[in-house]
Amino acid sequence: MSAQEEQFLNAFKKHLPEEAVMYCFQLWKQQPFNFFITKNRASKLGDFRFRRDRKIQTITINHNLSRYQFLITYIHEVAHFRAFEKYGLRIKPHGAEWKQTFRELMLPVLKEKVFPKDIFMALMLHMRNPKASTGGDLFLAKTLKAYDAKVTSDTSLLLDLSLGEVFILQGRKFRKDHVRRTRVLCEEISTGRKYLISAHAEVKKAQ
Repeated sequence: MSAQEEQFLNAFKKHLPEEAVMYCFQLWKQQPFNFFITKNRASKLGDFRFRRDRKIQTITINHNLSRYQFLITYIHEVAHFRAFEKYGLRIKPHGAEWKQTFRELMLPVLKEKVFPKDIFMALMLHMRNPKASTGGDLFLAKTLKAYDAKVTSDTSLLLDLSLGEVFILQGRKFRKDHVRRTRVLCEEISTGRKYLISAHAEVKKAQ
């Protein structure tokens, strides 16, 4: 095994459920890509962008995800890579070709020995018509958050707060105003400005 292969395998062992490690490693070996585990990004869990000027494409995933969220995000991004490689660059990023590829790649790990039963059931429903992100499926997102180690006793998901309740996000104070599907319209207390915030954002209740 090369040094690069060993590095990738060790990263997978650290961040994935044990039963999925070798499968995810083989996905990389079959069609290699650059793979980076990055710092936390509030706007996304992972990323893939097809670059015409790059022979080797790149996938990135946030370092602080639970093993189950990491696995779903990894396969989500690999599905982008495989779909563009197979169908070309004119397909929609989350269109029919990507959805079919995502389902096919998820199937070998869509098992209760890989995922806890509650995530498995939510994921089975999600895979019928996968959304652009797990955050777009509030039931799956909330189920996954229960396994996220960084959710502490003094934090809540925005979707769990009552309308009108005040909370703190990134040091700024907001009031929950109106729910719009997967996002919530909130008013910043100090400026009166309105912002759309992800319903599964982790927030701290204001005292």
